[in-house]
Amino acid sequence: MRRLLAALCTVLCAGLSAALLLLASPAWAGPVDWHEVAQGPEGRQWWDAGSLRINRDGNLTVLSRFQPAPPADQPLNRDGSEPRPPASDLYVMEIDCGQDLFRDTSINGIPQWGSSWQVVRGDGLIEATIKAVCAAGADLLAGS
Repeated sequence: MRRLLAALCTVLCAGLSAALLLLASPAWAGPVDWHEVAQGPEGRQWWDAGSLRINRDGNLTVLSRFQPAPPADQPLNRDGSEPRPPASDLYVMEIDCGQDLFRDTSINGIPQWGSSWQVVRGDGLIEATIKAVCAAGADLLAGS
């Protein structure tokens, strides 16, 4: 029962955070157009083409979503069905396509003030997301 309540709270908080994020910033208004990159052993990752923007520093910003993979040893439900997948997290990423750098400026609607730039190497899902976002944002970057 406690696990069910904890999972429900997590899902509700993530949903509320996403709603607040989208409502609080008119720049993010628009249709949601999720694109999933190839799944990896760490989980699944999507980016929202409807949120793709260029910021005042000339970098791309985009809303992304990460869902960790369920534990390999997770048992089936009592009725034999697959358990519910883990809750996903929402990130607003700032991406420097020229240097293959990124930083998370918001996680689940909470601003990450002073977040550090990170190198893309080593995380297949992030690498695939950055590659797809930079390709999709090439026209935006060319006009900046």
